[in-house]
Amino acid sequence: MKKLMAANWKMYKTAEEAFDTAAELVALCGASLPDDREVLVIPPFTALGRAGQALAGNPRFLLGGQNFYPEEQGAFTGEISPAMLLDAGCAFALAGHSERRHVMGETDEMVGRKVAFGLEKGLSVILCVGERIEERRAGQVEDVLRVQLDKGLAGVPRDVDPVRLVVAYEPVWAIGTGEVAGPEEIVQAHGAVRRELLRLFGEAGHEVRVQYGGSVKPDNAAEIIHLDNVDGVLVGGASLRADSFSRIVLAD
Repeated sequence: MKKLMAANWKMYKTAEEAFDTAAELVALCGASLPDDREVLVIPPFTALGRAGQALAGNPRFLLGGQNFYPEEQGAFTGEISPAMLLDAGCAFALAGHSERRHVMGETDEMVGRKVAFGLEKGLSVILCVGERIEERRAGQVEDVLRVQLDKGLAGVPRDVDPVRLVVAYEPVWAIGTGEVAGPEEIVQAHGAVRRELLRLFGEAGHEVRVQYGGSVKPDNAAEIIHLDNVDGVLVGGASLRADSFSRIVLAD
């Protein structure tokens, strides 16, 4: 199982900045990319084309979308469909990122609609889950993850190709704050995610990759990716510079 090293550029970078960063990333780590890694770059929508050009010809460097709407087409101003992402060269898309949930107000049910629809239309999907600090303090981490996974995966066929489904555990309190869940906290949360995946998908749940996200940096990446049930990372701020993210990608 290849570890999925994903860069979420959020609302940063023009098209040309995205091209330059993606091209530099390929130059820095393409030739030395370990056999057990693949890289996913997730730029803003306006930069998908140029970022994709920089990644072209490198089959282990993939392109992804930050969001999509669960309809084929229609009067949904400001939204984008799975077909549009696929047409732009995307292999993956995010669903349920904490900023979509807690800033944009997306519900667990809406996230679940997206995951099922995206998979049905041919995208591979990263379902983001994670607790707020008050939920962790109240001892509710496993309960929160169970609900988010149950609702987020409710419409997904139980015979789905597990390679096309990824779960990213992102404790909300660690995203962009500089705070990082400790190794024990990560192992416990990822273990809980894995148990839920096995409950929902049987033995195929072992093949669904589980990423960690939340203030991942070059100096902590190696420790994180070698923890039990950590099959990659979803990186925000530290992925905006190619030199920084390349060190995460190549961390060993």
